[in-house]
Amino acid sequence: MAVGVAWAALLLGLWLWGRDLTDDGDLSKAPTTGDVAAVGRPVGQELPAAHAPLSTSPGGRPTEVTVGALGVRAGVTETDLDATGAVDTPSYRTPGLVGWYAKGPQPGTAGAAVLAGHVDTAGGRAVFHRLGSLKPGQPVDVRREDGSTARFTVEDVKIYDRRNFAPRKVYGAHLPGRAELRLITCAGTFDSERDAYSANVVVHAYLSKVTPAPTGRDAA
Repeated sequence: MAVGVAWAALLLGLWLWGRDLTDDGDLSKAPTTGDVAAVGRPVGQELPAAHAPLSTSPGGRPTEVTVGALGVRAGVTETDLDATGAVDTPSYRTPGLVGWYAKGPQPGTAGAAVLAGHVDTAGGRAVFHRLGSLKPGQPVDVRREDGSTARFTVEDVKIYDRRNFAPRKVYGAHLPGRAELRLITCAGTFDSERDAYSANVVVHAYLSKVTPAPTGRDAA
């Protein structure tokens, strides 16, 4: 029950964002800020230049995400809006999977692709339990169905209070036309009375490199 409700804030944000993409839902009353903490860029650190966005393609579906700094290498499953308008997430029975919101951009294409994972389940820690420890400049690799790999560079890591969740700020691209990535999970303190976490941790990253699918002997 606790884990299920903990996802409610995240799903609400995704639901609002999904409405904004599909039917221009009214978000005029959404908070303009909800950022309560951030890991900024270390002084003097130059991040890699952004790579040009890829084109949307049948082979652009993400199949695996690797976050070397966290020791994460996880499969990716598609999520969608369910009959109630909420976004489906990976099953709690598969806490090692990451969900990609398939009605949003493909990782590597223009816009902000969203990958969400559990922080924990009834069985213990889950795939994104250390997500908040990522630092600017660290890479996140997303393998695509066509065999190519889109590398993203972490730009910042922020925590958004559940009561002041700002969908446009979280899911909107930082720079128009740039290929970006969002990694999201629950964060903050657990409120036993409400059976919910107080916040979400959101990693903002941008496309910095693309490795084509291996060919010939490299593919063997």
